[in-house]
Amino acid sequence: MSTHDWSIQEIARLAGTTSRTLRHYDDIGLLAPSRIAHNGYRHYDQAALVRLQRILLLRELGLGLPQIGEVLSRESSEASALETHLAYLREEQNRLTRQIASVETTINAVKAGESLMAENMFDGFDHIQYKDEVEDRWGKKAYADGDRWWRGLSGAEKSDWQQRVSDLSRDWVAAAESGATPDSDRAQVLAKRHVEWLTSVPGTPASALRPVAEPVEAQGSDAATKAYVTGLGEMYVADPRFGANYATADGGTRGAEFVRDALRIYAEANL
Repeated sequence: MSTHDWSIQEIARLAGTTSRTLRHYDDIGLLAPSRIAHNGYRHYDQAALVRLQRILLLRELGLGLPQIGEVLSRESSEASALETHLAYLREEQNRLTRQIASVETTINAVKAGESLMAENMFDGFDHIQYKDEVEDRWGKKAYADGDRWWRGLSGAEKSDWQQRVSDLSRDWVAAAESGATPDSDRAQVLAKRHVEWLTSVPGTPASALRPVAEPVEAQGSDAATKAYVTGLGEMYVADPRFGANYATADGGTRGAEFVRDALRIYAEANL
């Protein structure tokens, strides 16, 4: 391994961060310099750069600094951890490439006045990427029911459903950034919308909560549904793939924590 090292100013410039941020990482035990020069400047060797790359990658996934510290402390091999992360990034790259191609095709068809091919419009918006997780959590029937429902939707219905999800995520982030509290009317209205969205997906524990036309509040207590809703809230915080949907401008898990707390309050009061 190279014995060369870099000053804190060089690393800040190369990584697109600041010296202040790097000093903060040192102060909280996340990234120590490899040496401190006689003039007091921090210097970082190749191992420190690899660790910094991991930190920045995990931050992009929405993890807060305490969570990043926990992740790094559990990893015995930086190379193995990076290989796992690289595999995830390649999956995301492939999915985004497909989404881009799908949207470009739609734009070109719209501009040319051509008919849209519904079966091609949603490539990359792939629900089956969570198949194993759904089956592990809720069983094969849960996945089969949800998959059958999704495939039975028309292109317009899929688009409407995805817009509903997007709008809900946007409104959660806006509420979190506004300073609203999880028990506020604004947050609880969003929690109600969230639960109503969950009940619209066949196969999940929430799908059996109520008939579509019946108000959520009329159902009384449902322990399984309450556990499902609060468990999803915890997952939004713990799993950066889902927490990213609620990431606020300052990064970290604040938005996901806001959603989790609001859902828990709503579930305790209404489910």
